Amino acid sequence: MSKAQDRLSQVQSHLASSEVDIPRGKEGILQKSPDDIVVTCALRTPITRGGKGGFKDTAAPDLLVHTLSSLLTRSRIDPSLVEDISVGNVLAPGSGATEFRAAALVAGFPETTALKSLNRQCSSGLQACVDIANAIRYGMIDIGIGAGVESMSSQYGPGAVSEFSDLLENHQEAKNCKVPMGVLSEQMASDREITREVQDAFAARSFQRAEAAQKAGKFDEEIAPMKVKWVDPKTDEEKEIVVDKDDGIRSGMTVESLAKIKPAFKERGSIHAGNASQVSDGAAAVLLMKRSTAKRLGQKIVGKFVCSSVVGVKPLLMGIGPWKAIPVALEKAGIGKEEVDLWEINEAFASQCVWCTKELGLDESKVNPNGGAIAFGHPLGCTGARQVSTLFNELGRTGKKVGVTSMCVGTGMGMAAVWVKE
Repeated sequence: MSKAQDRLSQVQSHLASSEVDIPRGKEGILQKSPDDIVVTCALRTPITRGGKGGFKDTAAPDLLVHTLSSLLTRSRIDPSLVEDISVGNVLAPGSGATEFRAAALVAGFPETTALKSLNRQCSSGLQACVDIANAIRYGMIDIGIGAGVESMSSQYGPGAVSEFSDLLENHQEAKNCKVPMGVLSEQMASDREITREVQDAFAARSFQRAEAAQKAGKFDEEIAPMKVKWVDPKTDEEKEIVVDKDDGIRSGMTVESLAKIKPAFKERGSIHAGNASQVSDGAAAVLLMKRSTAKRLGQKIVGKFVCSSVVGVKPLLMGIGPWKAIPVALEKAGIGKEEVDLWEINEAFASQCVWCTKELGLDESKVNPNGGAIAFGHPLGCTGARQVSTLFNELGRTGKKVGVTSMCVGTGMGMAAVWVKE
């Protein structure tokens, strides 16, 4: 059979399949099939404080170059075999489409490797991974990378949202899409009686878990250290430094110390800098292909992508996104919440993460056991891809199998995905 005929046969096979062909139920998703969409490498940069941390002087495309080149080095994949790269980004003009394509070339990919950027707010990194997984599942490509990157140091601020036209301004629900997330989260916390004390207790636990995990070296395996130029704000001296750890994790955080921080969005409010996600910089990448491809190439399989969900909610209730998205993803996988070993739910705000965890009836010990975005940051476009490496590393350390990643999404959405550790 000619190569063209062989490829046509593969495509016809892909087209004949559909999501209903994916095994369901815990036993089903734990089974191994040549058509599984697997992850063979997942890594990230450290996450650093926006405007203050190790990457404050490093451009987003440079973070992406390092992340992609590190993925090539660690996985040993031939870059010419990677057919497409999808990069999640929120703040860069045009979501960084031009500079990220250039970054891929600098990282060592040939011109034959395509690239797109996308923006689904806080779920952009996960959406990038899902887009690649689906492209592989349905035969568009064989090998791809889902990634995410954000430099909030250089691009975060009022300019990230454009002015609304009169047509949009005169539609109330549409107008709600531009209400600042801190403001609407403050209102949600009040309406749903999530006290500051409860939020601060959740935030303190996130910091304490992250501090313990960092000291134990639990993040080391997923991090690709990066050498950068950094300007000392005290002396204006440019230095070359190696960033190898998340620098937003504060040691010794307690409910008592958090209680001293002033509210950020409302006088006598409950949300402040200590119980909301940090403004941060970082990048992450995930290499995906079919199990049969991984075996043929000798790629070590880390785990597999099972399914995902994306949902819409009222813009002013953005924070409930995981509560609505997670049950949809679990239904697609045919499993119950009790069959999930680990949850990585983005901590956009303690208020919404507390509410979602409680309403879903999740075991708190299984939710972000090594801390979350409150403790080490939330580089908007990066987080969804970052969660994949964090999830798989913790599943591997604990000998567990099934994990879920999820997040709320600005303007009123939620997203979730089910993963299985090899």
